[in-house]
Parts: sequence; structure tokens; C-alpha cells
Amino acid sequence: MRSFRRWLSLSILATATLMAQTKWHHRYAEVNGVKLHYVEQGKGELILFLHGFPEFWYEWKDLIPEFAKDHHAVAPDMRGYNLSEAPAAVESYRVPLIVEDVRALAVKLKARKFVLVGHDWGGVIAWAFAAAHPEMLDKLVIVNAPHPTVFARELAGNPAQQKASAYFNLFNSPQAETFLGQNDFAFLQGLMKPWASPADLQQYVTNWKRGLTGGLNYYRAARLHSPVDGAQGTPANALPPMKPIETPTLVIWGEKDTALLTGNLNGLDEYVKRLTVRRIADGTHWVIHEKTAETIRDIREFL
Repeated sequence: MRSFRRWLSLSILATATLMAQTKWHHRYAEVNGVKLHYVEQGKGELILFLHGFPEFWYEWKDLIPEFAKDHHAVAPDMRGYNLSEAPAAVESYRVPLIVEDVRALAVKLKARKFVLVGHDWGGVIAWAFAAAHPEMLDKLVIVNAPHPTVFARELAGNPAQQKASAYFNLFNSPQAETFLGQNDFAFLQGLMKPWASPADLQQYVTNWKRGLTGGLNYYRAARLHSPVDGAQGTPANALPPMKPIETPTLVIWGEKDTALLTGNLNGLDEYVKRLTVRRIADGTHWVIHEKTAETIRDIREFL
């Protein structure tokens, strides 16, 4: 009986500890003329997580409790997503404006220096932030997000990347919201079903029902097109030019990403002075979800 009571007390303690680790708080902040929703947990140096399309803060649900153990872990909904404000004008989603959102949020959170982590579009913003505000960053972590200068080269001259980026032309069209929303967002759900639980999919569908236009406007504001099939656009100049990245940088790349090919790693060290690359051979664009433990380990070792 005594051993049973001890086991029971340890079980209760373990459950309470787990609950404490996953207890984040939802907040709002007025920054740069928009109201942003974010989730935060923990104390210490700020580590800020930026999601991509078509995700939202929830992308980081498994990383927030882990890094909250010794950091102030914060994951915002980027402008235009989920519970954050979504300005109507396409030009309100230009990269420099989103970078300013990040800067203003970090200041609001009273961070002098911080760690910035970004995936997909969040990674593109993180690259641009590191170029614009190196004095604010301690470390930079990029997950399957191309450096804009390298990506411009690939999109202009690599037929394989041009084909992989053909979806840009749909996302820039007026039909994008209708196509992606049909049959209860079947296309987007299909992207996530290999790794998402039913509960995850429910969270994502709820998010998408709040609107896809804000997320799609990132592509529209950057004028991202692929020149496949004679489509017109400005692939070589779609994103602003950038200064070399001076911040110590970790790039994690799932090599089976079918949208952003590994050519985006070629020559990256010309633009990033202190670069570490971790290739995950069997990871896809969704490597954060598929290889969560490996992603956490790589970031931990880097930090």
C-alpha cells in the first residue's frame, strides 16, 4: 500500500509538472499600427517564433513549453493571421512593415537582445529582420525558409525551383481564397494530414475559417510569381535586397521539401557570415512537426 501511495503521488506530481509546462498565456499588443495576438510562456531571454503560411502561432505548440524552461517563449499570430488584425490593403503586407511589427513587438516585450526563430514566411521575415536589426539579435534560427537573395537566384534560373514554386501564381490570383477554401479546405488539410492529428486539423480549420486573405497577401505584396508556363512576374526582384547576415545563424532544412528545394542552400554562406546548417534527410517542409525532437535538439545545441 505504501508503495502504491508513493507511485500515486509521483504520478500526480508528474501530471502537475506537465500541465505547468504547457500552460501558456494569450496576450495582445498594439504595435506598428496593428493589434497582434501572441502566446507566451516562461521567463528569461526572449525567444520569438514566427510561423509561415498557412499556419499560425499553433505551429510552435511543441516548442513553446520546451524553450519556456529557460526563455521567455513568444509566438505571435503574424499580421493578417488568426486572431491578429488583418489590414485590408495588400501593401500593408510588405516585408519591411512585417519586420517593423517584429521589432516593435520585441521592444514591447522589453527585450534588448533576443533569439529569433522562423519557418516558411516567418523565416523570410526573420532573414530580413536579421539584416535590418543585427544589433537586436543574439541568435537566428531558420527552418525551411530561403534567404531572399538566394531564392531570387533560384527562382530566376533554376527550372526545378520554378516548377516547385508554380503555386505562387495561384496564390497571387483572385481565385486563391475560393480554391483553397473549397471542400472544407481540403487542399490545405491534405498538406498536413501526414503529420497532423484530428485535433490539430480542427485547430487549423478554425484558423482558416477566420480568413486566408491576410496570409495570401504576403505573396501578393512581394509580387511573388514563378515564370513557369510563360507566367509574367518579377521573380528576380520580388523581395527587398538585403545586407549580409552577421548574426550567428542556424539553418535547419528538411531535404524532402517539395516547395523549397535544397538549391536554396547552395552559396548561402556567401550571404551569412556565421552559418551552421543542419540537413534532415527525411524531413519535408513540415519538419518542425515531423521531426520535433530532432528540431528541438538542433536548436538547443546551437543555443
